Amino acid sequence: MNKTAEQSMTRVILRRFFKHRLAGAAVGVLFILVLAAIFAPLSPYSPTDQTPSNSFATPNAAHWFGTDELGRDLFSRILYGSRVSLTVGLISTFLSITMGVVVGALSGYFGGWIDSALMRITDAFLTFPTIFVLILLGAFLREQNVPWLKNSVLVVIIIIAALSWMWPARLVRGLFLVLREREFVNATRALGGSHARIIFMHILPNCIGPILVSGTLQMASAIITESGLSYLGFGVQPPTPTWGSILATAQNQVFRAPWVGFFPGAMIFITVMTINYIGDGLRDAFDPYAIHTKQ
Repeated sequence: MNKTAEQSMTRVILRRFFKHRLAGAAVGVLFILVLAAIFAPLSPYSPTDQTPSNSFATPNAAHWFGTDELGRDLFSRILYGSRVSLTVGLISTFLSITMGVVVGALSGYFGGWIDSALMRITDAFLTFPTIFVLILLGAFLREQNVPWLKNSVLVVIIIIAALSWMWPARLVRGLFLVLREREFVNATRALGGSHARIIFMHILPNCIGPILVSGTLQMASAIITESGLSYLGFGVQPPTPTWGSILATAQNQVFRAPWVGFFPGAMIFITVMTINYIGDGLRDAFDPYAIHTKQ
């Protein structure tokens, strides 16, 4: 495909993506969330400053989201919590998708014993009871005397990535099994193209759409998983604020201070829905039949 054709295809994909109005709006919302996370240090209060005399203050001009049981500003804590959630979601998704693409590509392209071996490993990982393994691995890694494992955010990223690469691997394997038999692949092979060239230059580019859609689902799932682990006390550890840990402290104050649980819960909901709508838009944009149909 020449450069002009690639540019034309890109324009078609972008046009189809933004025809999905919710997806277009979701991009704007995600952009705001990312900016909020980046500029969280500009918030008026520190997320760890305690003012017990001002505990459970209702939302007001000074504290937009109110305060928690220790008088900490909820708006600042939620902004800093967005840093954790988006970082965990983005990096763990990148790692899991990368691992899944490598395993799926090797399995689907070469087939035979390589396919059997890699898929048996994938199936073994799929049988793990995820939540229990997450809890056990989190506790185990934090007990190790390794300096870089003392960062609880990094531990959560590693755990989530290690237990979520299987689905993109199976997706990519299925795509490669179909695409490796196409005429353009056979032609490249007949002309002496190497395995690496066929995989990276001819097959993988045709898998980008489904991989991106899978990535949005992975990212949304990672954010929910991180929040769930933090809620249970096995995720990112205090004093680092996370949406899940804020929800955990709010569970006993549902009627006394409902805003303490409402705002972090709303942020999780908005973020996950935003990413899911972007995934819907990408699915529509990369639909092969729709792209090659006259608009």
